[in-house]
Amino acid sequence: MPLTHTPSTALSAQTAQSPGMTRAAALHRASTQLNASLMTAAPHSASAVHHHGAQDTVVYARSGHGAIVTDGGRKTQPMAPGDFALIPAWEEHQEVNNGEEEVVWAIVRAGGEAVVVNLGGWGEGGVKGDGEGEGQMGGPA
Repeated sequence: MPLTHTPSTALSAQTAQSPGMTRAAALHRASTQLNASLMTAAPHSASAVHHHGAQDTVVYARSGHGAIVTDGGRKTQPMAPGDFALIPAWEEHQEVNNGEEEVVWAIVRAGGEAVVVNLGGWGEGGVKGDGEGEGQMGGPA
């Protein structure tokens, strides 16, 4: 497979989304093993509770101060610029920006296309093996 490059001006919002944040696909279907995107959260915003099916997710905090909420809303992991986090497959989570500045995170997931399963709230579906792992898939490359 040859090197694939996506300039910042070519990022695409035609990918799976969660209310309360915006994902821009960077490397969508460029590999069968990985996909990458940028997540942007406006000040005082929170994503829907969701998970990414069987995909592990690596998060790199590029700018702003946000947090990843897990454990049914009981655990909050602050994220500052330069921090990394691993969100395991099937982990229900929510991205939160309680600050005054925009938050931008680089996201890399297992699999060539992003899987996003938006939930109605904590513990409301999408449990591993229940057939909901497909969720909302990314759009065209």
